[in-house]
Amino acid sequence: MRDYRIEVCLENVESVVNAERGGADRVELCSDLFEGGLTPSLATLRLAKRLSSVDISAMVRPRGGDFCYSATEFEVMKEEVRIFREEGAFSVVFGILRPDGTVDEERNAELLEIARPMKATFHRAFDMTRNAFESLEALIRLGFDRVLTSGLEPSVLEGMFTLKKLVEQAGDRIIVMPGCGINHRNFGYIRSNIGAKEYHVHPSATIASRMEYRPGHIYMGGLLRQSEYGNVVTPVDGVEEYCK
Repeated sequence: MRDYRIEVCLENVESVVNAERGGADRVELCSDLFEGGLTPSLATLRLAKRLSSVDISAMVRPRGGDFCYSATEFEVMKEEVRIFREEGAFSVVFGILRPDGTVDEERNAELLEIARPMKATFHRAFDMTRNAFESLEALIRLGFDRVLTSGLEPSVLEGMFTLKKLVEQAGDRIIVMPGCGINHRNFGYIRSNIGAKEYHVHPSATIASRMEYRPGHIYMGGLLRQSEYGNVVTPVDGVEEYCK
């Protein structure tokens, strides 16, 4: 029996079902992973819960970009947390920073109060803070259950030294969950060097669109765009590789 837990990041109901079949312990349900993950629709959460029994953590992020939110955006986040609690999500995933790059303890505390008794994860807003070790203590004071982080670096491999120290600093007070850039080839190396209890992964495959008529001069997004004719899904065997 493995001594670590796997959370799979994904963005559709089919992927939730596949992640459960592959052995995932939990999923992080988002929309728009191209933006780093935004709040999923209520319908997506409801159907995912109906078709699977895996623990679902729902992202609460009203837009892409930074993690310093306006008063209106904060009200949206509070309402999203309420909705996910009422819908029976296992946990919510969010993070709010101050303009100076520190954890906004007041606003995060408000969301935590609304969220309970759900679990709560502070997401990779953590990696945009000024000081990893001071920020970790702030999250512990607030009562977060876990923090998703790449060690304030672009990937887990680059942040490995900091992640190892964060795991040691956290002890049993909070779960430090490494995520970003983990793949089948480096997972064993990462796990043996960091020694975390949980890992956040994103195995994915692109399935060709069923569209036969494909006008090439029309786009649904901006200048930086993905193809309209491929759909990203979490494959069962991709999850199984981490859960053996």
